[in-house]
Amino acid sequence: MMTTKTALGPEALKHLRATNGHGSALVAFAAGSTMLAVWLSASGGVLRWAIGQALLGAALVQWFAVLHECGHRTMFRGRRLNTIAGVVAGFLAMIPYRSWVRVHARHHKWTGWQDLDPTGESLVPRRLSRVERTLINACWRLWIPLFSTLYRVENYWNLRRLARMFPRAEDHRPMWRSAILQLAGYAALVAIVGPSLLARVAAGGVILSLMVEDLLLLSQHAHVPQNVSAGQQVNPVPAIGQEAFTRSLRLPRVASTLLLHLDAHELHHMYPFVPGYHLRRIPYRPLHEVGWWEWVRVSKRLRGVVLLFQNRHETGIHI
Repeated sequence: MMTTKTALGPEALKHLRATNGHGSALVAFAAGSTMLAVWLSASGGVLRWAIGQALLGAALVQWFAVLHECGHRTMFRGRRLNTIAGVVAGFLAMIPYRSWVRVHARHHKWTGWQDLDPTGESLVPRRLSRVERTLINACWRLWIPLFSTLYRVENYWNLRRLARMFPRAEDHRPMWRSAILQLAGYAALVAIVGPSLLARVAAGGVILSLMVEDLLLLSQHAHVPQNVSAGQQVNPVPAIGQEAFTRSLRLPRVASTLLLHLDAHELHHMYPFVPGYHLRRIPYRPLHEVGWWEWVRVSKRLRGVVLLFQNRHETGIHI
């Protein structure tokens, strides 16, 4: 496919629409992978268990991608199918769907203004305590998935923060109900399956998925120059102009396809109405795309606090 040096306008991409066929196939693949992973993990034998946990980790990352797509209502044509699939994906990705939809929409609105973006405001440069610095650096060096865990807890499970972000009761109550029902679902799962068996079939896969998501999530906006409003009244950056505030990866083709091209993050921010499974059909190569191994190699050389709280203009490290 020929690529252009200038971004296309939204009108030129109206043909890239969601289809129920694409959405159903990808959800079915994620469901089948999950069931196979659970069967392998529970069927006995160390090798089967290890394969099952690796497969489950991959499937859970895919469910996160499905959640992301359903939240934009671009997985399927209709709102109802997106909601049903989104609730299921949110349960497996450990993020309540209603919270995801509202918080992620605000993230897109305020991308480029770090202190107004609810998923980025905790990374506004500030003075860190010695404990914070040690914890962040150690977790990043040892591949402990601190960021993807806090990302979930603070942005989608912190009910007090959600109420502050969305003060109207009709806005935050659906998110509270979604979170409480999801917690009840987890409690029921533990009661029915039993904690020992559940840990055997799920714990390793969950940890692996969080480790992968640490890399994916931080690749999108970390170490990228951002604006800070500092309390001033500012206007949102238009979607087509958000390329400057994000980064894309180049995953292997199969992995990128199964993750609905979640790695094409610049294209997603520029054209959030385009389904993820169509993003690579846009004839434009983003400015800040980097190979996935290059990202892992260079970012892991940095201390965690440098990666999170500084940017390439300050360090001179362009990744």
